[in-house]
Amino acid sequence: MSEVTRSLLQRWGASFRRGADFDSWGQLVEAIDEYQILARHLQKEAQAQHNNSEFTEEQKKTIGKIATCLELRSAALQSTQSQEEFKLEDLKKLEPILKNILTYNKEFPFDVQPVPLRRILAPGEEENLEFEDEEEEGGAGAGSPDSFPARVPGTLLPRLPSEPGMTLLTIRIEKIGLKDAGQCIDPYITVSVKDLNGIDLTPVQDTPVASRKEDTYVHFNVDIELQKHVEKLTKGAAIFFEFKHYKPKKRFTSTKCFAFMEMDEIKAGPIVIELYKKPTDFKRKKLQLLTKKPLYLHLHQTLHKE
Repeated sequence: MSEVTRSLLQRWGASFRRGADFDSWGQLVEAIDEYQILARHLQKEAQAQHNNSEFTEEQKKTIGKIATCLELRSAALQSTQSQEEFKLEDLKKLEPILKNILTYNKEFPFDVQPVPLRRILAPGEEENLEFEDEEEEGGAGAGSPDSFPARVPGTLLPRLPSEPGMTLLTIRIEKIGLKDAGQCIDPYITVSVKDLNGIDLTPVQDTPVASRKEDTYVHFNVDIELQKHVEKLTKGAAIFFEFKHYKPKKRFTSTKCFAFMEMDEIKAGPIVIELYKKPTDFKRKKLQLLTKKPLYLHLHQTLHKE
């Protein structure tokens, strides 16, 4: 086993234990965040095409199945149903499998299949891809060219059908202000709508990777269509924006900061909202500003009503 693979397995194991510990302590928001980060990283490794991987195709399939189980546990924690489909004790059976993935040769204990990474192209994304490639070739951004991994497309959803008397919301994410904007690799924003308990009210959406970085701004200029009529959102709900970027040394995508918009802030026109330190606090109880500098998330809202 190479030192790189040994280190990778240790990081996976540590992340798995952190998630399981949060889960057993009842810190569900933190557990879900840890599970989803690890699942995404495992999915990437399971589908990697590079030749220098020490994992066989069968081992990659097992890694993909573990990722699926992490997503199932994450979904169970977010479900409002009393019966959990995938329990913590089930998940814990996978820790020794992940730890000994290079020698594991038994049948996988659960009937699941690897889930492919979501690759839904947003409208106009092909043009953005070409634009970003040109920018990187010109030497813009931080790090050497090989520090930029393959670009993961976004998972944006189309606008819902209109209903009489109901309002739909389009949020244009224009840019985010960060002091180290130019050093962020493959930055994107995850948008979710949560109730006061941190439960998802709509499907989660990821933007495509940012179109450009300039001075202290990362530019997105992308529209998010809220997947619920405004009138149908529960009292106390909020729209969350999690800024994420790739860390090549740790080989996973990390949340850098987050912002949120509450229901009384839904108004047509531009809005700037404050940035908070991670981890994302969906219950909005322990908020800490990211910086005292005047750096914000810049949005523009459009309301559609029949």
